[in-house]
Amino acid sequence: MIIPNKFQIIVFSLLFLNFNFASAQKFKVTLDAGHGDHDFGAVYHGHIEKNITLAVVLKVGKILEKNPNIEVIYTRKTDVFIDLIERANIANRADANIFVSIHCNANKNTVADGSETYVMGVTKNASNLAAAKKENSVITLEKDYKQKYEGYDPNAPESVIGMTLMQEEYIENSIALAGKVQDNFMNSLGQKNRGVKQAPFMVLHKAYMPRVLIETGFISNVEEGARLESEEGQQETALAIAEAIVSYKKEFFGLGNNEPTIEKPSQRIVKSNRVSIDGELVKQIKKSDTIKPTPIVKKNTDEIVKGIVFKVQLSASTKKIELTPTNFKGLKNISVISTNNMYKYMYGETSSYNEAQTLLQEAKTKGYTTSYLIAFKDGKSISIQDAIK
Repeated sequence: MIIPNKFQIIVFSLLFLNFNFASAQKFKVTLDAGHGDHDFGAVYHGHIEKNITLAVVLKVGKILEKNPNIEVIYTRKTDVFIDLIERANIANRADANIFVSIHCNANKNTVADGSETYVMGVTKNASNLAAAKKENSVITLEKDYKQKYEGYDPNAPESVIGMTLMQEEYIENSIALAGKVQDNFMNSLGQKNRGVKQAPFMVLHKAYMPRVLIETGFISNVEEGARLESEEGQQETALAIAEAIVSYKKEFFGLGNNEPTIEKPSQRIVKSNRVSIDGELVKQIKKSDTIKPTPIVKKNTDEIVKGIVFKVQLSASTKKIELTPTNFKGLKNISVISTNNMYKYMYGETSSYNEAQTLLQEAKTKGYTTSYLIAFKDGKSISIQDAIK
């Protein structure tokens, strides 16, 4: 029997710790294939939504799993029925960085086509409420749904009014991810862009992270339905979604070690302007698109920080919180900016991207698992990519 010496034990321990640390730093993506088992979803022209969503999700996961810096969690990988609240809980238990629910659209008007991506929100838009009502009606197939969803009426989806602050905390990141998905569908697949929309989907309501629900296209449309049913169409759709996820990861979480590129066939590029976004969302999206920067004030003073600066955004809220370590899980050097009646709380400040990554990991260790890097130049917000350049 060979007894390891103290040096060997130390080396093994360090390797074990490094392995666990590396695993913990993976970007976690929860993929949700809409419907399943006795819940068929939309059915048109022989196309069944539950089958298409599962096929697309598995293809997205296969693409993402080639990246060693990404961990994929599935709500289902087979034809099974999963409660809406359990789908969200799977993502919550995994402490996922984003939640992506994939669906197919349908309409009695079989000419309707194009893709749209939803973020969580209470809206008065009739068509958005109708879309949420259709998807949320799935809860009536669940056992004891009246007790489980006490106080919620599937016929009045706008009754989802809880978790407002949680919704506000993740809304901007959700919109950023949704915008990337829609851009890819439009530019890579040549699909009609129906825009980024806001609606009270129950499956999004209960997921505590940036989350989107993607309507990949209309299976009620003969041409679009045939494309989504085909192996080639599913692969193209999966590729567009995976690229959007990777782009989001790079922008908000940075590049990992040995970050691979996604292999893809030649693309159809269709130049087109982005369509307008629903309601209040148009202002938030356009602010990012046109890069109209908001001055950032250090602490609560009028001192503008000059040069390139990286910070870690911890959270956003309508509440004004005193910038003391006890209010931020012991983290010091907290700053805040106020825009659109929202307070955005940030940790740290450095001109080094590598140091910023260290600050980000410190924030995540403290429990801010959805925190991400943001950048400024002379007090004006810019993208992480521009800051690195």
